[in-house]
Amino acid sequence: MRIIVFVAGLCAALSVAAPTAEAQARFDVLIRGGSVIDGTGTPAQTADVGIRGDRIVAIGDLSDTTIIATKVVDARGRIVAPGFIDPHTHTAGDLSDTTRNSNLAYLMQGVTTVVTNNDGGGTIEIGRTLDTWTRQGIGTNAALYVGQGSVRGSVMGMTGGAATPAQLAQMRAVVAKAMDEGAIGMSTGLYYAPGSFAPTEEVIELAKVAAQKGGIYDSHMRDESSYTIGLVGSINETIRIAREASIPVHIAHIKALGVDVWGQSDSVISLIVAARASGLEVTADQYPYTASGTGVGAALLPRWAEEGGNDSLRARFANPETRARIVTEMTDNMRRRGGAASLLMTSTRVPGILGKNLEEIARERGKPSVEAAIDIILAGGSSVASFNMNDDDIRNFMVQDWVVTGSDGSGGHPRKFGTFPKLISEYVQKEHALTLSQAVRRSSARTAEMLRIKDRGTLAVGKFADVVVFDVSTMKDRATYPEPTLLAEGVKFVVVNGVVAIDNGVYTGETAGRALKR
Repeated sequence: MRIIVFVAGLCAALSVAAPTAEAQARFDVLIRGGSVIDGTGTPAQTADVGIRGDRIVAIGDLSDTTIIATKVVDARGRIVAPGFIDPHTHTAGDLSDTTRNSNLAYLMQGVTTVVTNNDGGGTIEIGRTLDTWTRQGIGTNAALYVGQGSVRGSVMGMTGGAATPAQLAQMRAVVAKAMDEGAIGMSTGLYYAPGSFAPTEEVIELAKVAAQKGGIYDSHMRDESSYTIGLVGSINETIRIAREASIPVHIAHIKALGVDVWGQSDSVISLIVAARASGLEVTADQYPYTASGTGVGAALLPRWAEEGGNDSLRARFANPETRARIVTEMTDNMRRRGGAASLLMTSTRVPGILGKNLEEIARERGKPSVEAAIDIILAGGSSVASFNMNDDDIRNFMVQDWVVTGSDGSGGHPRKFGTFPKLISEYVQKEHALTLSQAVRRSSARTAEMLRIKDRGTLAVGKFADVVVFDVSTMKDRATYPEPTLLAEGVKFVVVNGVVAIDNGVYTGETAGRALKR
């Protein structure tokens, strides 16, 4: 028998003596004849992959007739790659719910590991959540951040202004506890209240705690547009946090949001390249869509109007003078996002608005668009797809070697069901912005490196057996804005920790994912 083992993207031929009966090669899963892209960026090479238990134990020519396998996967004509890793999702609710814990939307994209509690939100009970996932089972591996907005909210509620020394000490203790319980770092949503109320210095102090525990810092920056300090100003703030907290920084869903900042991707890239050259670790993720996803209130309300929570917001709307000020600022926020027609209602309990844009809703109600938006906010709000990005900026960020793939997947936006296939079908197959090996690397190995996820993200002997087998010619997203929950096509097999979760395109019911700790 002759086995070819791929190590660090290189082929090294190892001659192995024929096994005795006792040493006969046995695999739980044997993936035969696929084009193996190992995640390191090297081109595909035809090989077999042998899996025993939860690990890859052999890669190469495993055609010897003495080999025995419990499950044989025919991968001829297909790509065999490391299971994809999504650094930015909103899946904590799915994973904690026994009716949704399969994480099927991601498995069908070839994703085997997700990270959640991004944008500064989510539970601060990290240990309890990880224990729940382990006890109940989850379809994909999953890791957690501790969210700075949630930490601040647990201590200060929706109060604005800087924390007192005592409050800051409380917040530091919450972050330390979360890190000790297994959080991989701290996330921020400095655009969103209450995280937005924190000055930079406060964020740095909390990031220092995460850094001391070996964590990373993930940020939805304070401004991706021109709301407050601007896109470039937010990049500079993020770099400052990396430098002063001595922590690796990861920028969430990097973009130039809105007409005011279109074309600024060059400036952003230059700043990050310079920071990296100076020794800072600055990385980012990106989804391949021109529409972002948020709430209608988050998109249009000024943050000061949200201080104190919903009751305070209602009181401000009831005051004619304050309401006029809010309307003025909301009107400008709508302009920078591309106008009322650019805001599509994607997930809501408000009757009669789902699938319509704000301009259509306002026309039906016979009132200005901002007033229609206020009605929606006061009635409970809505998620929106906000069409605000420029194709040139998307491509400019996409080709940077420090940018990886992330879905920011949430309800109502097709990116939760389609990000990874869309990257391959549109930007590899059609646009040729990336090679297939580059797309796989930025969806697996590079992400594992950034997140410090050990033994995942590459196909190599000794690594965890997280594997996706897909047909590149049929790999595509089906989810659309009108129908955002259509499962992707083209993924034929998914193996999670050595267990087949997707078998010939069909979910097997297995929940073999693991709760990953820092």
